[in-house]
Amino acid sequence: MARPSSPYRALFAAPGSRTFSAAGFLGRLPLSMMGISIVTMVSQLTGRYGLAGALSATVALSSAAISPQISRLVDRHGQRRVIQPAMLVTVLAVAGLVTAARLDAPEVLLFAGAVGAGAMPSVGAMVRARWAHLLRSEPRLLHSAFSFESIVDECCFIVGPILAIGLSTGVFPEAGPLLAACFLLLGVTWLSTQRATEPPPHPPRAHGGGSALRTPGLQVLVGAFAFTGAIFGSIDVVTVAFSQEAGHKAVSSLLLAVYALGSVLAGAVFGVLRPAGPPARRWLWGVCAMAVSMIPLQLVGNLPSLAVALFLAGMTIAPTMVTTMALVEQLVPRAKLTEGMTWTSTGLAVGVALGSSAAGWAVDTFGAGRAYAVPAVAGAVAALVAFLGYRRLNSRPVPRREGTVSDGRANDEQPSGDMA
Repeated sequence: MARPSSPYRALFAAPGSRTFSAAGFLGRLPLSMMGISIVTMVSQLTGRYGLAGALSATVALSSAAISPQISRLVDRHGQRRVIQPAMLVTVLAVAGLVTAARLDAPEVLLFAGAVGAGAMPSVGAMVRARWAHLLRSEPRLLHSAFSFESIVDECCFIVGPILAIGLSTGVFPEAGPLLAACFLLLGVTWLSTQRATEPPPHPPRAHGGGSALRTPGLQVLVGAFAFTGAIFGSIDVVTVAFSQEAGHKAVSSLLLAVYALGSVLAGAVFGVLRPAGPPARRWLWGVCAMAVSMIPLQLVGNLPSLAVALFLAGMTIAPTMVTTMALVEQLVPRAKLTEGMTWTSTGLAVGVALGSSAAGWAVDTFGAGRAYAVPAVAGAVAALVAFLGYRRLNSRPVPRREGTVSDGRANDEQPSGDMA
């Protein structure tokens, strides 16, 4: 019997998959660059870190409010018709913000630009929706596709901040936000020209009225992801502070890269495996593993031990994210899939903002070492939400949508909602 080829190789044998994935990488880089580049630019131009942080938080909260609505329009009208105007609004808003910062304009103009920058379309959700459409009859390959996209996410969060900070500090302060806007312009334009792999829009009657967030299981995923995002946001802040207290602040970027590397490697391996059991159960175990992985961080006493603890914690991220997207694909009707995937990202974004703020307060109050309690508490609450909401992930049948993964699952694994 011939040995099966790598599922990743099979993924990119599909027509158009290479180009829309490459476009998605470019279009996603701004997500990891925008906040930190605005902080770096404003702090350099004005010396006001409080203002810089407030503008970054405004972008995050604006995105949390606007992005799901953009994705909802995408489900109804198609990607090309929606993401191009949204991208142009974002690019113009970033240009206005940069100009206002350079000219020392009134703060209200800075915040107006920050609100407009939050209109950035969720390119990650657009790409995952294309994979779901392209591989609608091949559930095992879709699992590998979601794993690959988690790897791409982590790579963006490794490369993006390095580019943003390096350019804004080494070239000129506005370079970081401007490059992020250029990546968004190129990525979205390239993605929107690829019509062959674009999921078809769904007529209004297919939406059934209301938001995808009304789906009970999706509410659980978004709630847990809000506290998962708090883990990510707080770890970033506390790790920088811990490295500074140890006298090696510059090492913090390497430590955070190690954290992301753990996720990349775990995601790569997870995409090759054929996980057994209901996705809801795997998701619950994944969230609990993330919570448990915060315990070693409470015991670190130096930078090498911190690197090991972060690497182990990172290994729990990608498998949990992959399983989350698989659950969204099962729980949310096809007509609302892009919006559903965007809501999980929104939960993460809100959590990151809250976690960063809480971690900053904890560092100032208790010191960096004890501040690792913040991600530990966030992880415990995420696990609690997952436990309390587990029944809701199994409380309704998986929607049987024509031409979706659910239709081709009979020989793979039984959907969680069909468990009696």
